[in-house]
Amino acid sequence: MRALVAVGACYLDAILTVHHYPDEDEKLRASSISRRRGGNVMNSLEVLQQLFECRSSTNNQPSVPLYAVAVLPARSSVAIEEIKASLGSSVGIQHCIHREDCSEPASSYIIKSQSTGSRTIVNYNELLEMTTEEFIQTADKLPDGPKWFHFEGRIPEVTLQCIQYLRRNYPDHKVSVELEKPGRAGLQELATEADVVFYSKSWAQGNGHQSAEELLQEQCHLTPQASILCCTWGEKGAVGLDKQREIYIHSSASTDPQHPIVDTIGAGDTFIAGMLYAFLSHGDNFNLQRAMDFANRLAGRKVTQEGFGGLGTAVAHYL
Repeated sequence: MRALVAVGACYLDAILTVHHYPDEDEKLRASSISRRRGGNVMNSLEVLQQLFECRSSTNNQPSVPLYAVAVLPARSSVAIEEIKASLGSSVGIQHCIHREDCSEPASSYIIKSQSTGSRTIVNYNELLEMTTEEFIQTADKLPDGPKWFHFEGRIPEVTLQCIQYLRRNYPDHKVSVELEKPGRAGLQELATEADVVFYSKSWAQGNGHQSAEELLQEQCHLTPQASILCCTWGEKGAVGLDKQREIYIHSSASTDPQHPIVDTIGAGDTFIAGMLYAFLSHGDNFNLQRAMDFANRLAGRKVTQEGFGGLGTAVAHYL
């Protein structure tokens, strides 16, 4: 069974809920405020540790080692304990890269509009990004054994070099990558190198595609290494492409009229967690349709609650 190494950013989020998005220079009272740890791969890790803990306790199955690789502030900073607590004891952060001259973590300030359901995000980050050399040192220090590396699609020029290093030196490792931000140059090159690619609706639309199927048809010819491509499309669910079998799979979004949508932040990260869980736990018995249905069910549950707590227990029956 492969260990998972998730590479990306770690944020501490402050989320303000307001009736409507404020106009410039408008004074507005928020109806609520919440604070939690964010970052795409960190959110996915938080969900994954719940899934594997529930699987281990209910089915007596071994867990999967989970490691985070992110740039964090000084080890002595207050934020480190908050980050550790948010992830749980099953996620190892000992391989993260610390900027000892910084005390503040990367931060996001999120404004949620109740009238439209939209969210506006402002980021602040004084931490220098990870370098290729730092990643290489980290990758070489990881415990022996087969691994699955999942990369958030950020700093593409560095991420590409990291993936290429793994290909040259650890050819048995698997690599997945998330393409989310449409304006970020260099993401297509990451998809070209990966075994599994997750595309967002915004990335697809930003590149001129009107549907998930249309995107995957184009990407099929641009991703020679990949075996699985997957694109989420909000309320329309997700579409996956099994390239080896040349089969397109559609999985409907999971909705429950009894539980209205209250928090979409991290829904895509939760979907990816469900897919990674299926890859890691089922191995050669992986079934794309079942994996996508499970991931959609998991993401559908997440949007009916604030945060990620209790997701593993909620879907324990399907693990």
